[in-house]
Amino acid sequence: MTGLSIENISMRFDLPNGSFVQALKNVTLRLEPGELLSVLGPSGCGKTTLLNIVAGFLAPTEGQIVLNDNRVSGPSAERGMVFQQGALFEWMSVRQNVEFGPRMKGVRMGERREKADHLLDITGLGDFKDKAIYELSGGMQQRVALARCLANDPDVILMDEPLGALDALTREKMQGLVLKLWKETGKTVILITHSVEEALLLGERLLVMAPRPGRIHREYRLPFAEMGVGADLREVKRHPDFSKTRDEILSMIWEMEEEIMGRTESA
Repeated sequence: MTGLSIENISMRFDLPNGSFVQALKNVTLRLEPGELLSVLGPSGCGKTTLLNIVAGFLAPTEGQIVLNDNRVSGPSAERGMVFQQGALFEWMSVRQNVEFGPRMKGVRMGERREKADHLLDITGLGDFKDKAIYELSGGMQQRVALARCLANDPDVILMDEPLGALDALTREKMQGLVLKLWKETGKTVILITHSVEEALLLGERLLVMAPRPGRIHREYRLPFAEMGVGADLREVKRHPDFSKTRDEILSMIWEMEEEIMGRTESA
């Protein structure tokens, strides 16, 4: 069976003083190949913890992750990660960064260079292939990070606040690029974000997670990602259903934050 299954995942962190933090509790979800999921929730609800478990960076206390009938037991090239900061190799050129994964797999130079050049062309970096990473803007570095992830041809792309550090205009352009690459590659994508608007724009499925212990509070199925492919994203945001859903989710998360603050003040 193809696809990604998150099966009854719980995560508990034991502390030195004998207490513990229950970061996630009984999270279950299934993603079909090619689905685009965005995940929202108040701070500390376990969004990044869940992403790190799917990536194989953390082993859950309970439950399992299954991708294409194989249980996830650690990091693998079939799950690619794009971080908030590009985590690029500063001493390598743009092209060398994108070629790194295929080179580690033993792909021939000509083949990996052709793939890297193609990905850099479609991410708008065709004229910057031989530049050093430090010569690029933040938005351009995130494009390199996306191209490097795609060069490994993963089944699933995991994105942890990848656009959070960008200015508003660059962020909007990158959102359009994410939608373009999602549609052209057919990859399964999970995107963590703190921006409600971004989650609405980039998630054909959207999860709102409840505060600790992190769990799925509500799921939405939305048309805006499909509407946004190749379109003016500002026009998509003007759709009346976009505004209505945005306000609903903002109120939901605000109530959760108020609950968290109330717990803190009474502790």
